[in-house]
Order: sequence, then structure tokens, then C-alpha cells
Amino acid sequence: MKYEDIRNDMIAAMKAHDKPRKEAISGIIEAIKKVAIDEGHRDEITDEFADRIILKELKSIQEQIDTCPDSRAELKAEYQFRYNVVNEYAPKLMSEDEIRAVLNEKFADVIATRNKGMIMKNVMGELRGKADGKVISKVVEELCK
Repeated sequence: MKYEDIRNDMIAAMKAHDKPRKEAISGIIEAIKKVAIDEGHRDEITDEFADRIILKELKSIQEQIDTCPDSRAELKAEYQFRYNVVNEYAPKLMSEDEIRAVLNEKFADVIATRNKGMIMKNVMGELRGKADGKVISKVVEELCK
């Protein structure tokens, strides 16, 4: 998702007086800006960079939903709303089958070593932001058997 599109959506939410949506989108923008400043490329926010941060935010919000007690239904609903808004901007992640196909196509020589650590090191650089790390790990483990 383009960073500029996210900013434009926040402005649209502000104009529509949709405060919850504006706050959720604002949280995404803040996270992207913070990490961009921390990593030293404040002025060059690429789509891949924004996608990586959005996925990280998505996981963080999911964790909040999972740890929120059932007695706090209002708070849980707020987290769920934020999750749904952030999920609109998240990139589509690869499925297990797609990951397996990429691994067999591009990393067949590394998979032949059956060294899970070396495979993960090579694969994560290629698939970071395109697939969930847990799913990649599961597929690599299956291929190493």
C-alpha cells in the first residue's frame, strides 16, 4: 500500500468526521514514521517498508485482541475495529502452497542441505513482508524432513 494513499485516507476520514477510523489510520502513519526515523530513511518511505510496518502493527493489534479479557467487551470491540481498518492496508500474504512453490523453485539447492537455519536465513530475505514467518518456518520444517 502506498504511504501517500494511507495519508489521503486519513484526510478523508477527518473530513467525514469519522474519528475512530481517523485514529486507526493515524496509528498506522505514526508507526511508519517512527520506524522510518529510527532506521534513518525518513524521506524515503517505500511501499515495501510501509507494508512491513503495517504487518507488524497488525500482529500487535491481534495480540491486544487475544490478551483482552472477555469482560472488557467495549475495549475488545475497539481493538477489533482497529484491526479491521489496519487489515485494509495490509498486503496479501502468501499461502503455504505459494511459499512451497517459491522455495522449490528458487531455493532448491539450499533446501538440499536440510539445514533449517541456513534455509531460513536465505528465504526470509526474499519473503519478508510477503509471507508470515511462522508459515515459512512450518513449510521449511516440512521440506527438511
